[in-house]
Amino acid sequence: MNRRSASVPAALAAVTALLLTACGSGGDADSSSDKIKGSEQTSAEPTAAASESAAAAGRPEIKLPESFEMHFESWTDNDPKLQAVLDDGREALRAEHAAIIEADPDSEAVAFYNSGPALEASRKWIKGYVDADESLVGEARVFDPQVRINSSGLGVLLFCMDESKGGTKNRRTGKVSGTPADVSPTLQYRNTLEKDGKGVWKTRSSETERGACGQ
Repeated sequence: MNRRSASVPAALAAVTALLLTACGSGGDADSSSDKIKGSEQTSAEPTAAASESAAAAGRPEIKLPESFEMHFESWTDNDPKLQAVLDDGREALRAEHAAIIEADPDSEAVAFYNSGPALEASRKWIKGYVDADESLVGEARVFDPQVRINSSGLGVLLFCMDESKGGTKNRRTGKVSGTPADVSPTLQYRNTLEKDGKGVWKTRSSETERGACGQ
């Protein structure tokens, strides 16, 4: 499940660096920069309350098949503003993976949660799977979220994803392939999000680094 990489704008590099430093260090005294508080429960789908809120805001409903699950660990924050960034960041990721499974690089859900360079990169990434006639199977664990809203009002979201139990399945042959033994199954995502006029936090840039997270 090779992930596309799109560079974070230079203007946001310093903010990203601050969050990277906070990962694993507990952050600083400001509650907005502390590690996300929440239970260790996992969920392949948003909670009922989150789903109702999304529907009320006109957000698309994203469903993943039983053949591929995404588990989000501790994806909660006591600050409603930061929780909104987490919620939309989660849905952006789910939309991309659903689009691969549906072989739909022009997915409306992907466009709803992404903009600019992130949307272009997402469509290219999804199309790579479609052109190769590959889908996704298994499961992915998404964990260690770090979130902040910077002085410019942009959301900065870092998180890790473990693909060790996931793989690709060729639509024609049915052959399933996992992550090669010599490649780390974990990736760190570093995303920036911008709130649009409808209150949706759209991912506008994203980069990934394989092997940057522990398991």
